[in-house]
Amino acid sequence: MKKLMNDAENYVNEMLEGIYLTHPDQLTFTGDDLRCLVTTQKTEGKVGIATGGGSGHLPLFLGYVGRGMLDGCCVGDVFQSPSANQMLEVTKQIDSGAGVLYIYGNYNGDIFNFDMAAEMADMEEGIRVEQVVAGEDVASPPAKDGGKNTRRGVAGIFFVYKCTGAAAASGKDLSQVKRIAEKAASNVRTMGVALTPCTVPRVGHPGFEIAEDEMEVGMGIHGEPGIRRGKMESADQITEEMVDKILKDISYEPGDETAVLINGLGATPLDEQYIVARKVHQILKEKNIRVHRCYVGEYVTSIEMAGLSISLLKLDEELKGYLDAPADTPFFKQV
Repeated sequence: MKKLMNDAENYVNEMLEGIYLTHPDQLTFTGDDLRCLVTTQKTEGKVGIATGGGSGHLPLFLGYVGRGMLDGCCVGDVFQSPSANQMLEVTKQIDSGAGVLYIYGNYNGDIFNFDMAAEMADMEEGIRVEQVVAGEDVASPPAKDGGKNTRRGVAGIFFVYKCTGAAAASGKDLSQVKRIAEKAASNVRTMGVALTPCTVPRVGHPGFEIAEDEMEVGMGIHGEPGIRRGKMESADQITEEMVDKILKDISYEPGDETAVLINGLGATPLDEQYIVARKVHQILKEKNIRVHRCYVGEYVTSIEMAGLSISLLKLDEELKGYLDAPADTPFFKQV
């Protein structure tokens, strides 16, 4: 294991210290806990938006706390959920009387702790909390017969943050902000491919093995199994398979508009990401699907995993307006 770190036990806290020192005008922490991160630019009367999850995914989760997006975030150890008490501390700090919306990925530990934090916020603090669980990975099975969403939350949650944060910044009330979050979450789909494993610092060895000439299509951001493992293919072949699976999962009509996110998993050069972006544009143009915005870069990583994901957000005029709104966070800026 080669990592630029000191003691594995201090990996997350030292990362957080570096972030606070670099962005003191935007971020601070509450409850004397480095892992309870909140904005320094609290807006009175606005719905607070909080998220959280395991570390190791920068810029997710804490990188999107700032104007036009999120107000607070809790992080746990690498790939581990934060606690309910940490989430409660963030909730208390970001509430300004309009209630708080939790947005987080569809993972059991996060669901359990966020549910508990919401209950404590209501019972102990009188804070109204609503929740939206994002899960859009088409490599994981969809809900059966309209039941509970069983899909993993992956990079598409960025679009949920962006649209929901803009709705809250515009002064919408809690019920309307939740509606926008649910709308964005239901209209985004993601597919990923992994080329290498990653190493959790405390563990000290890769979480799985994959041969030098292999790839795994559909692997999750913690190394969860994908839908197939096979020999490496060209960028165009991989992109065609991924986009095809997304478009088979959500209906697009000729003339529809979409937003595209090409997301590097931590060790994929931008050169390669733009090669994939090129092919995504070509595929969508052939289908007469218009690209309204395209984002390329690292938005949700898996430490140093090589590979990437493709997310598409199906747009209408309402979502397009919120997507286009300005935002200013340490890891994402849009004017």
